[in-house]
Amino acid sequence: MGKKLLTLLLGISLVMALSACGGGSSSGGTDSTQKTTSSDDANQIFQQHCASCHGGDLKGVVGPNLTKVGSKFSKAQILDIIKNGKSGGMPQGLISGDEADKVAAWLAAKK
Repeated sequence: MGKKLLTLLLGISLVMALSACGGGSSSGGTDSTQKTTSSDDANQIFQQHCASCHGGDLKGVVGPNLTKVGSKFSKAQILDIIKNGKSGGMPQGLISGDEADKVAAWLAAKK
């Protein structure tokens, strides 16, 4: 019974992650929200592209906990993982360019 439940939960998590990954639509924010800080921008990008695997609170779902990722990896290393993926399930290129740079810097500050 426990093994079946675990399998079901992992399957549901995988389906949710795959359906959310790469969902590049922007939020319906108004022009008045353009004065958000870089941290707010990075958090919003993370929520749109990464939270389905890493959790909205960074504590991990099917992906690892990122609450203290900056104490393990530098900004450059995090950016490399975002761009190129990592074996074990992290796909490459979910975010790129300036968005990837913002998220990498934001995550590197999580110590």
